[in-house]
Amino acid sequence: MTDDQATAAMETTMAEKQPETTTEAEAPEVITKRMMVAIDESDSSFYALQWVIDHFSSLLMTTEAAEAEGGLLTVVHVQPPFQHFAAFPAGPGGATAVYASTNMRESVKKAQQEASAALLARALQMCRAKQIRTETLVVEGDTKDMICEVAEQMHVDLLVVGSRGLGKIKRAFLGSVSDYCAHHVNCPILIVKPPKEMT
Repeated sequence: MTDDQATAAMETTMAEKQPETTTEAEAPEVITKRMMVAIDESDSSFYALQWVIDHFSSLLMTTEAAEAEGGLLTVVHVQPPFQHFAAFPAGPGGATAVYASTNMRESVKKAQQEASAALLARALQMCRAKQIRTETLVVEGDTKDMICEVAEQMHVDLLVVGSRGLGKIKRAFLGSVSDYCAHHVNCPILIVKPPKEMT
């Protein structure tokens, strides 16, 4: 082997050992892990939140690595809309509509806000105990529709809801939030069933 051939072979070997450089356009895309848990005053919804904390905390922790990857847990609570009137039976075949006064509406709204704040404070306390990156959200409307709407608007990767364990008759009359979401939400959904002693 001549000197020229040896030099060419060494240059080829060194070129093969060089790490590949990528431009920003070729860099791998950061995957966002965004989960949403819907809570209400039921024990089953908080059981679902605790289940997420116990099983997905490594994806959602507030470490620098997790923040760089974008892991985030959104805890959402849906307040029912305030009815400005109520219909009461007022004799045979008739009903009377009673409209709420301004003071009554303000009192009810304030009570709803305080109840929502207490629920979200409890949820945040659970998440902070495990250093979970968390944001909270309160929306008003029909629970089933709003959960699906918020999940779609926020582009969540996983929606988690608790199951109240309604019997067949109650489920037929009342409907099930988890069942509705399973059929209408556009992202993967996880329905967490509570242990039998909770139902």
